[in-house]
Amino acid sequence: MAKQRLTNAVNDGLAEEMRRDPKIILFGEDVEVSMTGDTIGLLDEFGPDRIRNTPICEATLTGMAVGAAASGYRVILHMMMANFIYTGFDAIANQMSKLRLMTGGQITLPITVMCGYGGGRALAAQHSDTPYSLLMNLGGLNVAVPCNAGDAKGLLKTAIRSDDPAFFMVPGGRGGEIGEVPEGDYEIPFGAASVRAEGNAATIVTVGAMVRHSLEAAEALAEAGTQVDVIDCRTLVPLDEDAIIKSVAKTGRLVVVDEARDRCGAASYIAALVADKGFAHLKAPVRRVTVANTAMPYAPAAEADLLPNPETIAAAVRDVIA
Repeated sequence: MAKQRLTNAVNDGLAEEMRRDPKIILFGEDVEVSMTGDTIGLLDEFGPDRIRNTPICEATLTGMAVGAAASGYRVILHMMMANFIYTGFDAIANQMSKLRLMTGGQITLPITVMCGYGGGRALAAQHSDTPYSLLMNLGGLNVAVPCNAGDAKGLLKTAIRSDDPAFFMVPGGRGGEIGEVPEGDYEIPFGAASVRAEGNAATIVTVGAMVRHSLEAAEALAEAGTQVDVIDCRTLVPLDEDAIIKSVAKTGRLVVVDEARDRCGAASYIAALVADKGFAHLKAPVRRVTVANTAMPYAPAAEADLLPNPETIAAAVRDVIA
């Protein structure tokens, strides 16, 4: 395996897929200059017919994506920030997620929407949300949330090759992290969680940026003699329910770590899933480690205080064990 920065792995994935399929087009805000680095060099290689900057109007972008995909293109829409999903939500909720069903399968929408999400960068309330639970609720979209470079490239390729619309959400501020990336062409299937650590005392289920914090918590717990499972969902839609239930059946205790706000978040859904399908395995109540139901503050210290961290995760694990 080669080692790459997450952003470079995404860039390679985009370039490889665009070379493979001439029907792939990529557009979005500042993709030509590549402010986040993940589209760098693509304009030079593929030209303005396939790589194109757009106005800052997300309602137009999402509508364009639906129209282009319905016309036979395979679309990659780079929305830059996950908060911009809100301003483009009409076409997402009323068209992108529904047209395949509403047309009886006559229209497929191979759309991949890319965006960075979450806190940790002091970008304030309108740029630091984690809105994947909003997308999970629609029912017609896949949602991939990689935590490292290798998964980012593999999940991105799966999203682009799929005939279903997918959101590819990269943890904010993680693009410079270096990780191992398999060589050659590969995909990571949607709906296949990864077990990042193993133990019998409790299960931590998490995704995206929170995987690293959960693994750091697991390491601290292990030093005190407590071994835990850490399950990285990798995709929230589809969700690997079997992996979660299997782990809870082994450990009897569950902590769900989610960077989204507490109310109606992914953590709430996973907790409810285990209550429905794994209640008999539980030895203690499920604990959720999430973000408070408030806007993300601008001040770095205040932002850090809201986000889950290894200490709060480890404390939640000790609580369910006690």
